[in-house]
Amino acid sequence: MIRKIFSTLTISAALMLLVSPASVLGQASESAEPFKVGTFAVDDTPFVGLVMRDDNLIVDVADANRAMELMPAYSSINVPDDMLGFIEQYEYGLKYRVYEVVNWLVEEELLDGGSRPDYVHSTSDVDILAPIQYPSKVMNAAVNFYTHACEGCSAQELEARTRQRQEDRGVPYLFLKPTRGAIIGDGEDVVMPWGRDRIEYEVEMAIVFGKTGKYVSATRAYDHVFGYMVAMDISDRGGRPPGGYGVTSDWFVGKGHDTFAPHGPWIVPKEFYGDPMERLHQITVVDGVTVQEAQAGDMIHNIPELIEYASSLITVFPGDVLQSGTSGGTGAGRVQRATGSGFLVDGETIQASIEGIGTLTHTIVAEQELPDDLSGAQLPPTSSYRD
Repeated sequence: MIRKIFSTLTISAALMLLVSPASVLGQASESAEPFKVGTFAVDDTPFVGLVMRDDNLIVDVADANRAMELMPAYSSINVPDDMLGFIEQYEYGLKYRVYEVVNWLVEEELLDGGSRPDYVHSTSDVDILAPIQYPSKVMNAAVNFYTHACEGCSAQELEARTRQRQEDRGVPYLFLKPTRGAIIGDGEDVVMPWGRDRIEYEVEMAIVFGKTGKYVSATRAYDHVFGYMVAMDISDRGGRPPGGYGVTSDWFVGKGHDTFAPHGPWIVPKEFYGDPMERLHQITVVDGVTVQEAQAGDMIHNIPELIEYASSLITVFPGDVLQSGTSGGTGAGRVQRATGSGFLVDGETIQASIEGIGTLTHTIVAEQELPDDLSGAQLPPTSSYRD
């Protein structure tokens, strides 16, 4: 066992040395241009891409790296073609190779119109997938914005409730959301389950972990962050039907449906975003009507505190996601639209944006029918037990 551990450590150390800043060209310690990273597909073949030039270009980073390595000045270093592998290696030297690729592309003018190679795509020519397919877990903060904790309040009530909550913040409330099936990428439909007509939007910042950690203190929290993306926590407010267990609240019903975890459209590495507690500005728009807008100052527990709390409960791994919670504009605070109720309806378009990251756009599609061989044990329509 000791020999196996030592061997693993030796290999890891060798890999780190291979791609450490000292082993690459001097300019690789910085990137000539900022970039975002995402998962894309061309002809149904997925790849990790760098998002560049005001989000207009997508560079297949593994293919670009292989092309660069044909030049004798560059050593051979593998760049993973899946996002989890990319994130796992990024803080252990991979980012310096990515910087090197970016610098080479810029110096050789390979991002300019007439000379683009086949691994440089226009954003309109690729399919945008969920950036991480799939994280081991998605953790969500519940009721973590003062305005969300006082939906429908007057300005005076909100001020009083905020002051009270600031004096007694307690600890965050976190819940887990499914990954595969729930996570969708930009442009995919959000499906309202059959008969579930109390579906709501929630825009949130998603923090993507870059390092494994347990008991990560708030002071060290950002050391474990890879980057940030836009997320939505789509929610079913219909609750459980009466009877049986006797409790109407049900987090699995409320948060767990397929397509209820939009992520993307890509991830901004932390070095290109800055401090989210200073920069965060998030907005939700439904069919042209702004229904949510907030900044980081509205948060009850800040991002480092959320990370410390989450990692005190469970080990976080590279690629894991922690969502910040949402702001006011849901529940009793819903903005009334032409649809009347404020809940999402079939055919609406929802857009969630975070300044400096991007925008998720999704169409709401109602499930129209169920298989005819169900026994009746399925979740019933909300209208069968709620007015």
